Amino acid sequence: MFGYRGGESSDTVVRKREYMVDAMKRWPFLTRYDVTTIHNQQQLATLVRDRSGRSKIHTDREVNDWMIGKTF
Repeated sequence: MFGYRGGESSDTVVRKREYMVDAMKRWPFLTRYDVTTIHNQQQLATLVRDRSGRSKIHTDREVNDWMIGKTF
């Protein structure tokens, strides 16, 4: 999701890095390693839920709201 996949334009890499920084600000308990190993929205929601102790419904909604307008 946030990681480099190869063959991506420099604009895409910059955009994904900005999203990564934004996610780490939004959820300060996420490490750089965490965000570089996340491959999809569900993995992000699961990690946020596990680290925050919040309910599945709450974290799924929170992550979904954060994802609006973002193109990975």
